[in-house]
Amino acid sequence: MEPLLKVLRHWGAPAAAVLFFTLWCVAEAGRMGPGLHTWEGTWPLILMTAAVACAAWKPYASLGCTAGLLAGQLGYAIPAMHSNHWAIYVGAFVALAFIQWTARRRTRFIAAAANVVFAGAMTFLMLSWRYGNGVGWFRPLFMGDRWMLQDYGWQLFSLLLVIAAACAAAGLLLAMYQERGSLFRARAIAQTSLREAEVDLIVEQERTRIGRDLHDVLAHSLAVIAAQADGTRYLSKDQPRAVLNALENIATSARSALVDAQRVIEGVHDDGMVTPQPRLSDVGPLVARMQGSLEIEQSESGTPAELSAGQQLAVFRIIQECLTNALKHGGRGTAVRLHLDWSGPGLTLHAASGIPETTGRDSPDPTTEKRVGRGLAGMRERAHLAGGWMTSGPDGEQYRVTVFIPYGTRSADADAADAAASAAPGAEPDLVPAGSPAARPGMPLAEAGDRG
Repeated sequence: MEPLLKVLRHWGAPAAAVLFFTLWCVAEAGRMGPGLHTWEGTWPLILMTAAVACAAWKPYASLGCTAGLLAGQLGYAIPAMHSNHWAIYVGAFVALAFIQWTARRRTRFIAAAANVVFAGAMTFLMLSWRYGNGVGWFRPLFMGDRWMLQDYGWQLFSLLLVIAAACAAAGLLLAMYQERGSLFRARAIAQTSLREAEVDLIVEQERTRIGRDLHDVLAHSLAVIAAQADGTRYLSKDQPRAVLNALENIATSARSALVDAQRVIEGVHDDGMVTPQPRLSDVGPLVARMQGSLEIEQSESGTPAELSAGQQLAVFRIIQECLTNALKHGGRGTAVRLHLDWSGPGLTLHAASGIPETTGRDSPDPTTEKRVGRGLAGMRERAHLAGGWMTSGPDGEQYRVTVFIPYGTRSADADAADAAASAAPGAEPDLVPAGSPAARPGMPLAEAGDRG
């Protein structure tokens, strides 16, 4: 039923027009004379056929055809209806049915009001002795139209309105039936979408839970492996070089695997694919984008070294968080100094921004410490997972963040030299060895690096 109504909605009006014209030609074949050109009902039939044909596509043109016919008959430009073809007027009501079926709400009201006027004009044309002479129903009266319209006008007018109302009701019923089907389909689609969204939500929640559990397990296990390997390496300096190198490789690989695992888990989206993660080369575009809101002074010293993908991601996210916090707590136009130092055994990142007078000397966002992966706690965790450390806090009129990320594998001689320097009385090493206990955030030596 639905496919048939869909076809009729578009092609029903032209088909009805062809049928309307054909039936009238067959019905009046014996009274047309030699042909249509001599029949007085030719122009009314043509105009009513056009009104039906364009009712679904051009409703106002359809109403114009009917109005043109009635105006032409009132002006004697088109012959009035005779007793054998006055029912051609019904074509206007057939067109009304298609308008009520296919047109918009406003057009429907306009068409209904217009057909009431058309019915009144048709009544006058058929009853007036000047035009239709009662179309064969009544004896012609040559005493004016008052008595004829007074006695029979409301009867004929009511008959035409009943025909028009029946056609309009048929069109409205078809429109309501199709609208009901559309509502049912929309409801079915909405229910299907809701079920799919519910399933996607359950899957996403389960994926998030699995990712969180996997991260916790990996973080604990790999952190233990790295700590044990570092501890064994620092406590066993008399072991062969191969053993020390193996222990260092174990610790470095564990930390790198932990950072990469975190990157993969954070990059998994709804489709299960890993999105491309930012690298160190993306810091420049990030700073350029933020220049419109902050006054960023970026500098660099030393020769850049290669960092792992996880370490590059950690550096990018830390810089991004520093700039975001500066904009959030300092507002637009806040001066930010960003310096990358490659001259040591690892990358040292210094970020300093002004402290607003309303915030005092505390952390710019204490509440972020409670959210894992956000704010200062997230920055410190990223630095720690990358094998380094981070300190932060107010320094005079500025809030300073210092981050150290080691390059990676170091020789045993360098480790021994750093250990000896650490053991010397009163010595303060410039940088903390990667992976050593003193490199952990919160230790006194790490805090010393906070005031670079």
